[in-house]
Amino acid sequence: MARGTYDRSGQDVGNIVALEHVNVLIPDQLTATAFYVLGLGLTRDPYLMVGLDNMWINVGQQQFHLPTGRPQVLRGTVGVVVPNLGALVSRLAAVRERLAGTAFAYAVEDKHAVVTCPWGNRIRCHAPGPEFGDMTLSVPYVEFPVPTGHAEGIARFYQTVFGAPATAVTEGRSAHARVRVGRGQELVFRETAESLASYDGHHIAIYVADFSGPHRFLAEHDLVSEESNEYQYRFQAIVDPDTRRPLFEIEHEVRSVTHPMYLRPLVNRNPSQTQRAYARGRDAFVPGIE
Repeated sequence: MARGTYDRSGQDVGNIVALEHVNVLIPDQLTATAFYVLGLGLTRDPYLMVGLDNMWINVGQQQFHLPTGRPQVLRGTVGVVVPNLGALVSRLAAVRERLAGTAFAYAVEDKHAVVTCPWGNRIRCHAPGPEFGDMTLSVPYVEFPVPTGHAEGIARFYQTVFGAPATAVTEGRSAHARVRVGRGQELVFRETAESLASYDGHHIAIYVADFSGPHRFLAEHDLVSEESNEYQYRFQAIVDPDTRRPLFEIEHEVRSVTHPMYLRPLVNRNPSQTQRAYARGRDAFVPGIE
């Protein structure tokens, strides 16, 4: 049998098999609809959280969770791949007047658009490209600023506690940690000398294959912040696994792959479909079809 020369480690996912959602509180569901649905062209989940106190916004197989409350601002940036960057910019221009008086803003940069939601959350929107594999609508990464000197310890935390492929990379005088959290998905922790905003309780959700192993470490070191149910727990503090020194705060909603919602199919619409220019059979988003 012929032997290949493939780098098999390049396809390793590790114990964290998916980044599922980013959760921030928002004070106004109507304004959130204007931004996330009309502006970004995403889809409100039609089955769950359809009342007035929460909404789930589908982004391919990931979501934004937006419960009503005092606004939270993620310390960092959410990366989103959209099928058509030009169409996105046109939609954002169309909602600019509707969102006047809020923190809403957008700017087109090299191969992406930096968008700020009405309450200050930053979303970096990318066109599909080779760096994102076959993604056409997805959340490929969430990036956080962390204090100088913390990237290496953060990478060790995810390696040691979660069995996730993670590396600390130095760029000039700064460094960042990259943690693989699913197929084509990463958490990025980029060092900065700037002061960080206070943590306000926003969270991310991940699915893990080895559910009890990380819990054992977290429980032994009093890091579990919530014992949610048999399928889920939460922790907030990222620490150096060797010294237990606190490195960063971001609550993780940790779910098992036996969770009832693991790989739940999500509805995604085609935002270019309109009443006046209706194309039969094009209501749903289909990768590769405009």
